[in-house]
Amino acid sequence: MSAVTDPIADMLTRIRNGIRARHARVDMPASKLKTEVARILKEEGYISNFKLAEEGKKKVLKIFLRYGADGESAISVADRVSKPGRRVYVAADEIPRVLGGLGINILTTPRGVMTGKAARKSRLGGELLCNIS
Repeated sequence: MSAVTDPIADMLTRIRNGIRARHARVDMPASKLKTEVARILKEEGYISNFKLAEEGKKKVLKIFLRYGADGESAISVADRVSKPGRRVYVAADEIPRVLGGLGINILTTPRGVMTGKAARKSRLGGELLCNIS
């Protein structure tokens, strides 16, 4: 088994695959950054919940996916923006709007992980992790 070089891309891929397979939950190795991304997804209503669990010595992040009454997923697009090979940093006034404000972007800023909207409001720039819509 090889180590994952981009844990956030792995997380988004697991969520996308879970949605396509209509799973209620996806599990992945936990990290502080992934937990913060999951917290934002829950706050913004893209997932129903997330839980940190310990399986032996390993910490596991369990993300509970959210579907509408018609079975449609709350997440339609989950794109990685900043990659290990090409980091993308934006200033507070350069943070792009996702789907004209209908989606969110997630950034790491000097004050932690937050949505593009919160970063713009706090006048903070940072690394643009991903776009969710």
